[in-house]
Amino acid sequence: MAKGLGQFIQHARKLQEQMARLQEEMAHRTVEASVGGGMVTVTVNGRQQVVDVKIEPDVVNPDDVEMLQDLILAAVNEGIRRSQEMVNQEMQKITGGLNIPGLNLPGILGPS
Repeated sequence: MAKGLGQFIQHARKLQEQMARLQEEMAHRTVEASVGGGMVTVTVNGRQQVVDVKIEPDVVNPDDVEMLQDLILAAVNEGIRRSQEMVNQEMQKITGGLNIPGLNLPGILGPS
């Protein structure tokens, strides 16, 4: 039984190391989300941080600020969704597809 426990602990340490590497990698990987036919594009990293926003000049209309706000909001939400999807796919590679309750990467995955 002690041998099995030792193997479990060794496996847990390896998993922890892989997750730490993934957390660092996700800070540098990004996804883009574009809405309004490309009028607003946001770039979000694997830590769900918006790192860039591009707005086409044609969409900037002082008489319709609400439309621009709606486009930005939609782009940010889609970017965050895509970022979470990217992180989840990478997590599944590490965990072998197992859903381990309470296992997340601090600063990467928020509450589900």
